[in-house]
Amino acid sequence: MQRLMNKRVLLGVTGGIAAYKAADLVRRLQDVGAQVRVVMTQGACEFITPLTMQALSGHPVHTTLLDPTAEAAMGHIELARWADLVLIAPASANFMARLAHGHGNDLLTTLCLATGAPIAIAPAMNQQMWADISTQKNQLILQEKGITIFGPGSGSQACGEVGAGRMLEPLEIIQQAAEVFDNQLLTGKHVVITAGPTRESIDPVRYITNKSSGKMGFALAEAAAEAGAKVTLIAGPVYLPTPSRVERVDVIRAVDMYETCMDVVENGCDVFIATAAVADYRPTVTADHKIKKSTEEIHLTLVKNPDIVASVAEHAKRPFTVGFAAETQDVMAYAQGKLVNKKLDMIATNDVSGTNVGFNSDNNALTVIWPSGHKVLPLASKAQIAKQLIELIAIRYKD
Repeated sequence: MQRLMNKRVLLGVTGGIAAYKAADLVRRLQDVGAQVRVVMTQGACEFITPLTMQALSGHPVHTTLLDPTAEAAMGHIELARWADLVLIAPASANFMARLAHGHGNDLLTTLCLATGAPIAIAPAMNQQMWADISTQKNQLILQEKGITIFGPGSGSQACGEVGAGRMLEPLEIIQQAAEVFDNQLLTGKHVVITAGPTRESIDPVRYITNKSSGKMGFALAEAAAEAGAKVTLIAGPVYLPTPSRVERVDVIRAVDMYETCMDVVENGCDVFIATAAVADYRPTVTADHKIKKSTEEIHLTLVKNPDIVASVAEHAKRPFTVGFAAETQDVMAYAQGKLVNKKLDMIATNDVSGTNVGFNSDNNALTVIWPSGHKVLPLASKAQIAKQLIELIAIRYKD
């Protein structure tokens, strides 16, 4: 069930007595780390209230296709794009028929037509309705369309009859939903990523920093979350939105980043990726007030900051450790030296002397090195490079 960690599940609820189980299903999905939004048909609202589902999911419940409020915020197309999985539980015989034949006459069927995410249904109906030839034909049509069917189960039904047609129990549905994501590269793993620069204060208005934008680290955080990982992003001072499904911790100074990283590693993580451009040195003294311009020269005494990635690599609970080396000359030689000297599992290096890659650019090109080999990731967007690097890290981690 770890495969559902950070996954966005759009839960559709249709009309039927089994709708009461959908309330428990929301909580169970959240318990395994999934994010849940709920869409209810008008029939479902006759069995369980939207208020109940809103209280359990923590989000407004969507019930109407042409709701001006919903369309102004997260409309049906946005909901369809948001989902990693569309799960309809319970799925009535009527809904199965409409879905099989491509109807789009309410919010839920429209979402199913508009989404690129996998769709799964958990049928729930009277045993005779399930056995009816029309329902069985609709089931085959849905399967031919690539829609996954969970169940139904057999047993006593609310109508007093016994047979196939019961909706599976929430835990059974969750187990099967997890299998939809069986190809995730980092399912259930905790990935920690540092990103951006640090700032080392000289006085209350001046500081030492560098040109790092944090874009590469943020792209890696998004790619790792898409690969099924729980992601902690430790970010220096940058102006970037937090990627979806990522826990973000903001820091300023190198020592703050160091302490945060050590705390996270001590509590346990599987992969550590150090993309942050951490200041090597900081002023020994930070002035309490702005330093006035009084002489032609000013002298600063600097002290070395802790080496975060090397400290992580030496930690007793050492994760798979990946470093970054942004260089302007002898790129491969410096990267090879850092790989060995800092005892890293892998290092990604690039030449930032130009203007088309590296700091502040939306593009990058990397050479990824590990003890037994290397791979070149040619120039591409940082989002594309991040996906390639996460795939490579996952392969090396599993080896």
